[in-house]
Amino acid sequence: MPGQRKRKRRQEAEWQRLAARTSPDAGRWEVVFETRDSAELRTHLRRLREAGTDVSMVRIDMLCGRLEYPSGYRVSRFVTNPARGSDDDRAADRRRH
Repeated sequence: MPGQRKRKRRQEAEWQRLAARTSPDAGRWEVVFETRDSAELRTHLRRLREAGTDVSMVRIDMLCGRLEYPSGYRVSRFVTNPARGSDDDRAADRRRH
């Protein structure tokens, strides 16, 4: 198919950028909403979009269950680590401890 290789390269580059933005040393995933109802999930996601939340930094997990544990949904958002000080500040911190 014409253009398929170019599209795949573009998607791969986008996935790599997102992986770099959400790496473990950059921050953590924080659960903001859990439900078992898909309609509730859609409503919450619509509210997030209307509030101007960056949806590329939102993760939706589907927790598949069985008879004892019904399926559920978990919405998490990526929270970045607070900005670290300069190298001089870190060296001073190491000397104090």
